[in-house]
Order: sequence, then structure tokens, then C-alpha cells
Amino acid sequence: MAYYKSIKELPKEELFAPGHRACQGCTEALAIRLALKGIGPNCIVANATGCSEVVSTPYPYTAWKVPWYHVAFENAASVASGIEAALKTLMRKGRLERERIHVVALAGDGGTADIGLQALSGALERWHDFVYICLDNEAYMNTGIQRSSSTPYGAWTTTSPPGSVSIGQRTWKKDMPSIAAAHNIPYVATATPAYALDLVNKAKKAAEVEGPAYLHIFCSCPPGWRIPSEKALEVLRLGVETGVLPIYEVEDGKLRLTIRPSRRKPVELYLRTQGRFAHLTDKEIEFIQRRVDEAAEKLGLPPRS
Repeated sequence: MAYYKSIKELPKEELFAPGHRACQGCTEALAIRLALKGIGPNCIVANATGCSEVVSTPYPYTAWKVPWYHVAFENAASVASGIEAALKTLMRKGRLERERIHVVALAGDGGTADIGLQALSGALERWHDFVYICLDNEAYMNTGIQRSSSTPYGAWTTTSPPGSVSIGQRTWKKDMPSIAAAHNIPYVATATPAYALDLVNKAKKAAEVEGPAYLHIFCSCPPGWRIPSEKALEVLRLGVETGVLPIYEVEDGKLRLTIRPSRRKPVELYLRTQGRFAHLTDKEIEFIQRRVDEAAEKLGLPPRS
């Protein structure tokens, strides 16, 4: 399989059109644009309710230049499973020409780690040949910045406000890539629009493998993360450089880091750039640092500088 070696080699065709209504600095929109460059035009997308659906399809317009379904919040994986099975049946009966049509399920972290987890697990276990993409901006941003199980420890949201008796989000971020990998599927990867070439090539690989693939894309949200829109990619890079947002792929059960900083930066650099963590004390940041260090060591990331 040939992969892109530079940004200049990427397809010029835009399958996610400009003019959508995403916020300034929305990296979900950028993630979709880049993922489609890797997957290509011969695909069908089942998109769960969420930011990506709302901003891309204000009636009567659409930003999608590929076949696209809006599906309920919880069932992107279920609908994608049905599409994949229907295509297989129609091709077997000769009603469609036999060709590789990539089926893509797209949902946010709430639609993936929370309400959509059961449907996703079932689709992976049944070995449907599709790509599931989670756009993880770490909260329910479309409905007002409520916590999800993907919200990181200590973060402010409207339903996990910090105060005299609360640090904010009190639980640790659910490790969805590991949950997907535990299904022993052919391909699982994490990515971020801050490393565009890595994202595009992983989307391409996910589409080409035989069987289910899971792609978890870390996406910053300027309103929800309380960051300036022009800092959206810079914050994601800091997340990778500190080890908070590890970038890797698991292919046939073997994990490989694809973005590896030479030395990890202190996690404080990442947390202090975001208003959602502004209430954290030095002691609480040190506690988070220890947890990040432990996770980084398990993944084989370099020590902290």
C-alpha cells in the first residue's frame, strides 16, 4: 500500500466542502477533510447527530461531496453495519458491480464512548468491513459543553463545574482505542489534525484493511476548551508533546508509536493553555503529571524533560 510522504502529494479534491458552519478553529471539520483525503471518494458515510452533522448540513445545504446519511446519536455503527451488509448482498446478487466501497461511521466522543458504545462493540465483534471514526473533542460540545466519559480528569464543563467540593471532572478519560483494540480487530489508531500527514495515511490504511478499523481523532474545540481559535492546532501539538494525547497505531495486535517526541514536555504547558483547566492548583497538576507519566511509560514514550 502506497502512503503519502508529503503534504504536497495529498489529493487536491475536497470531499468536505468549504462554507460549512463550524466554529472558527474547529479541528473536527479539519479532521473530516483530512480523513476523506485518505479514504477517497468511493465511500458512504453514516454520521451520528453531533457537531459534525449540525455544521455540515444546514438545510437545504450540505458540505458533503460523498454519499452521506444522518443517523441517530447512538447508532452510527449500527447503520454503517447495515450499509456494509447491504452492499455485500447487492454485489453477491449481481445488482451492483463488485468493487470496494468504503463504509465510514462517524461520531463524536459522546456518540462513541457513551451512548454508541454497545452498537460499536457489536459491529466490531461481527467483523463488519467498515471504518469507525471517533471525533474526540472531549465533551458534548453541540449541546452546551456537558461532560462525557471522554472528558479528561479535572476539566471544567457545564455539568462538571469546579468549586469548593469538586475539582471539575472527577473521573479519568475512557480509553476508547484500547477498548476497540480489545476486540482483536485488524487496525486501531489515534491521530490528530495537528499532524495532518499521519492522519491522512492512517485513514487510508483503515479504509484498505479487510475487516473493521477504528480511528480515534483528538480534536480541540475553542469554545469548549476555552482557547483562542488560532491556537487550536498548537494546543493539540502540546497534547502530543506532553504525552497527554499519545499518537500510535495497533496493527494486528502490535502497537507502534507513529509520533514520538524526543523528550516529553511537562503536562503543565498543555493544561495552562486551556481555560477549562484554569482552576487547577499546582498540586493537582502534579497529580495529573504522575498519571500521564505512568501511561507514557506503558506506551514506550520517552521520559519527561
